[in-house]
Amino acid sequence: MKILRYYIPAVLWIILILVVCTLPGKDIPHTSWFDRIHMDKVVHFGLFGGIVLFLSLGYYLQKKHISPLTLLLFVLGAAVYGLAIEFIQKYFAIDRSFDMNDVAADTLGAIAGIWVFKLIRRWFLKPGDTTA
Repeated sequence: MKILRYYIPAVLWIILILVVCTLPGKDIPHTSWFDRIHMDKVVHFGLFGGIVLFLSLGYYLQKKHISPLTLLLFVLGAAVYGLAIEFIQKYFAIDRSFDMNDVAADTLGAIAGIWVFKLIRRWFLKPGDTTA
């Protein structure tokens, strides 16, 4: 049970994404200015980058290291979750639809999550520490 505490932020983030992405379409604010800058894609990018960031941080804090394969699996998991969310929106959410551009933004955000994790990890490592 002690191990699970490292992943609480990631699990809460994943649940938040499910809730936000399945809100009825009428509950999502629509502003022409946001539509012009594709704010929806920016939000998807950030949400799915957060998944990889939180999972990576949890894993790293628990194990004190993380392999490239583990990071790749986190990215693939987040990308598949993004694809699943799009199907949920298409078939189960009211006034929502499937958008492959959202899946692309989710995947790119997940990849960016690795980059942000690596930046954060550098800040917390002691100089000369090569365990990561």
